[in-house]
Amino acid sequence: MPSLDQFFHKHRSTVKTYRRIKMRSHLNADTFYARIREDFDRVKDHRASNTKISLSDTLMSGFAMFCLKDPSLLAFDERRQDDPDSLNTVFGIKRIPCDSQMRSTLDPVSVSDLRRPFKSVFAQLQRGKVLEKMTWLNDHYLLALDGTGIYTSEKMGSDYCLRKRKRNDKVEYYQQMFAGAFVHPERSEVIPTCPEMIIKQDGSTKNDCERNAAKRYLADLRREHPHLKIIVTEDALSSNAPHIMELQKHDLRYILGVKPKDHEYLFQLVDEAAESGNITEFHLPDSEKAEVHHCFRFLNNVPLNKSSEGSLLINFLEYWETDGDGNVKRRFSWVTDLPITRENAYDIMRAGRARWRIENETFNTLKNQGYNLEHNYGLGKQHLSAVFAHLMMLAFLVDQVQQLCCPLFQAARSKCRSRGSLWEKIRIVFKTFLARSMEEILHCIACGIPKQKMEIQWE
Repeated sequence: MPSLDQFFHKHRSTVKTYRRIKMRSHLNADTFYARIREDFDRVKDHRASNTKISLSDTLMSGFAMFCLKDPSLLAFDERRQDDPDSLNTVFGIKRIPCDSQMRSTLDPVSVSDLRRPFKSVFAQLQRGKVLEKMTWLNDHYLLALDGTGIYTSEKMGSDYCLRKRKRNDKVEYYQQMFAGAFVHPERSEVIPTCPEMIIKQDGSTKNDCERNAAKRYLADLRREHPHLKIIVTEDALSSNAPHIMELQKHDLRYILGVKPKDHEYLFQLVDEAAESGNITEFHLPDSEKAEVHHCFRFLNNVPLNKSSEGSLLINFLEYWETDGDGNVKRRFSWVTDLPITRENAYDIMRAGRARWRIENETFNTLKNQGYNLEHNYGLGKQHLSAVFAHLMMLAFLVDQVQQLCCPLFQAARSKCRSRGSLWEKIRIVFKTFLARSMEEILHCIACGIPKQKMEIQWE
């Protein structure tokens, strides 16, 4: 297998655009891979000391599978057999497990041991001042939260799968996770955090729920980032007193969606305030489309519901957009603990609408753009499915960070029509050449790979 250095030397006349793109030493894929490997080395191995393949090698192999977007464990196992050299050099894996070894080794691993790499990558972003690009509303970070399904089947289940009996009397097994990502209204990149699994907890006979998962998630978040200025944004299901008090307990600000059908008392108070002239309403013309207007009305210090009068006061913001004929194109409402003014209402609206990035740029990307979130890489008997979900989210985090701040990754991405095309080219280079680093692979894609003529000499 030729090395990439040999390839570029041989074709230096045809690879005219080859130039080394400057990299930030601590904000590139290879640095992240090395840091993640160090964190995996710190995970205690649950097996006997004479095992031939280390736990860190096994964890790194699973991580590499999601970095390369292999569609299944079988596909990765074929890669292990056909071209292991680049797995050794790019990901630092000394011995690569087969698919059955990976399943059996990772199944007992606790996902709590996989939190450290997420924190390490985040620390690198803070060190590199990258997170400053993600601030909004007085240097706060917008954290979008939501739950999503990661597995469902009527045929296969495990002890930690949630269960529900369908109308046809069949039992459906399913798993979900509660996840968060730092988002920005003006950026497509997201910074995912370590997820919390919604699965049947050890020793429990009842299904877990999103609310309990949210409590665990928030406690872990604040323990790891005690001083970070965060505004949480969620959908209307989260606009209830117990959840808001949970956010307040962890010193988290919030912008939460509300709907008239779910919060009748609140909207009745708002309508009454509007009739009596005690509400602020104003319109703003769109900066690009003169016929479009942004319309707002807000009311500060009102109870969320009838039972919380005097105990839980929130601030209400309603927004709607009109066209040139005065027709309402879209309408949204939120409650927040941020005092609303004419000056900040537009920014609060943008922050509330940025919640969609947890669904579009996060969950939809993980499910439809190569990460295969809903594919069953392995259920196992203990934690296997959850371990794979964490490794997948970790690979997604590294990709998003590169998209946000790595010039080389951005150059390679610009050469491709889609993310899927980029993943395919990475796999092609990975398989065709012996690469010493992901930097070499991305340089190869950014510079363009000249097509080669196949010459066969028949005997």
